[in-house]
Amino acid sequence: MRARPGVINQLAVAEVLARRLWSYPRGPGDADVLPRQLKDTVSRALSGRLLSRPALTLFIDGFGITADDSDRLWRLWEGSGAISVLSGPRAMGPDAEGHLRTALGPRRHQSVSLHDHVHVGADRRLARSRTLQVIEALAPHVDRIPYLYDTNHLALEVGQGCRAVSGNLYQIGAGVFMTEIVLAKVLGLAETTTLEYWTTYRYPGDPLDPHEREYRRAVMGRLENFDIRVEFHPDALPASLWWASWDGVEGEVLQQELVALDSQHSVHRYLRFISKTVVGFYWTW
Repeated sequence: MRARPGVINQLAVAEVLARRLWSYPRGPGDADVLPRQLKDTVSRALSGRLLSRPALTLFIDGFGITADDSDRLWRLWEGSGAISVLSGPRAMGPDAEGHLRTALGPRRHQSVSLHDHVHVGADRRLARSRTLQVIEALAPHVDRIPYLYDTNHLALEVGQGCRAVSGNLYQIGAGVFMTEIVLAKVLGLAETTTLEYWTTYRYPGDPLDPHEREYRRAVMGRLENFDIRVEFHPDALPASLWWASWDGVEGEVLQQELVALDSQHSVHRYLRFISKTVVGFYWTW
């Protein structure tokens, strides 16, 4: 089986799963299953089309996934209808993207995973978001990462993996601002670290402003393992709520799906992979 950089060999994955079934059969025929018979299961799981409970159990057991990671996988599986993939046409217009790339320069890190947990307060305003982000250095001596935002109505507080917020503030386009998070540790090439930071929003409370009734994440390049959860105060539950993707940060909604709150007054979505898109939730009161 020939390996290609950046490509998962599905037959190799199927062979791992088959070997697990040979050793620990779950039903008739498992002890004699052939790897090629599991290729559809592997393909559906890796593409995000379908991941059943038995299939996830088999992946966890076959690859020896740790208890902590398997717990998170089960939470994600139970909270989303599918582990899915989403690629869009763009995250922002060409002019804005050009200004941004000029300001940022060559990429020095990539996000391995990103988790946004958002709270909407009793006053119906976006209150706070907690972000957990695992990054990998793409260059030597990475001591900071950019923090981009599309409003000046916020405050940034840093925690795990972060030393400080840079005192530098830039406006790099119409309504696009940037500062930097200074890392607690300087990363060498291919080193990783976990960052935790909180964004507190200070919107004026305009019920007609759509930006106060949404939470979105724009991705210019490629992002794996994106997890977003929005929780509403019990006294401020939305009348309707949608999961959506947009045609860039300034564009219209491209796709939307009506969703419902769970018993914790929250809504959740996990995406295994997203690229060149803007995704998130928006709601009405």
